[in-house]
Amino acid sequence: MAPIPPVVDRETWQKELDALRIREKAATRELDAIAAQRRALPAVELPEYTLTAEDGSAVSLADVFDGASQLITYHHMWTDGNEWQCPGCTGVTSQYTRTDFLGNWDARMVVITNGPMDEILAYKKRVGNRMTWYSSAGSDFGTDVGAPPGGGFAYNTFVRDGEKVYHVWQTGSRGAEQVSYTFGLLDVLPYGRQEQWQDVPDGWPQGPTYSRWASSKQFAEWYGENAS
Repeated sequence: MAPIPPVVDRETWQKELDALRIREKAATRELDAIAAQRRALPAVELPEYTLTAEDGSAVSLADVFDGASQLITYHHMWTDGNEWQCPGCTGVTSQYTRTDFLGNWDARMVVITNGPMDEILAYKKRVGNRMTWYSSAGSDFGTDVGAPPGGGFAYNTFVRDGEKVYHVWQTGSRGAEQVSYTFGLLDVLPYGRQEQWQDVPDGWPQGPTYSRWASSKQFAEWYGENAS
């Protein structure tokens, strides 16, 4: 039987919720302040890079903006020749199926990886990914923005002025949680992420970190070309 929190009357519950709300509002104000500091960051002018688009054409980084002035990139971890790539990257990019709304803010979001485009397109179809991908294979771009070949994932943002592109912000590791709704949903669940590092009441279900994370094969079964 699943554990149940202590059961109280509505008035007691509301008092506890009101106390939590004070901390939640403080966290919201801190996130606002962090976002303001992020907007005030300086920028680095980038050299020209040549990337590969899904149609096989060579494009500049400025071309990736597709006319917008702002760009968000997710740099997907990649190992050439693997049938299944990083499950975390596969999972998070599967969330971003409808990002056209960013156009109202003069922005675009794409996936970039260091893999070859033929493998990228096959993998995209296999796992049902809907994002637009670019390959930075043969370019220093991934390395210069914190996602080198054989390295980790990263989010980056850029602004464009004509053909000139400027690097503004970068994050990875747990810094990426704010832009993925996975962890937001899990953290409001009564049992949370159910990972052993979390502070939970006695008796709450917990297991090894990552043990509940879906595999890339599971994402393919849910969303891929052969999904039911």
